[in-house]
Amino acid sequence: MAATLKRGDLVRAVREKLENSVEATASDTRFPSYLFETRGEIVDTNDDYALVKFGEVPTPNMWLRLDQLEKF
Repeated sequence: MAATLKRGDLVRAVREKLENSVEATASDTRFPSYLFETRGEIVDTNDDYALVKFGEVPTPNMWLRLDQLEKF
C-alpha cells in the first residue's frame, strides 16, 4: 500500500506500525490521537517519507514513513 501513496492523498497513521518503529524509540511515544483518527493530507514526499498536514486540528506538519500510513 505504501507504494501507492502520493501527494494529495488523504491518510492516517497506522498505530501498530508507528508505535513499534525506530522513530518512536527516539522520541516521546505518547502519540496524539489525531494521528490515528483524523484525515491528514500528504503535501510532499521524499524517498520513503511523506510530509503530512493534519488540517482538522491546529498542528504542525509532520514527516512520517510511507509504510506507517494508510489511505483514509
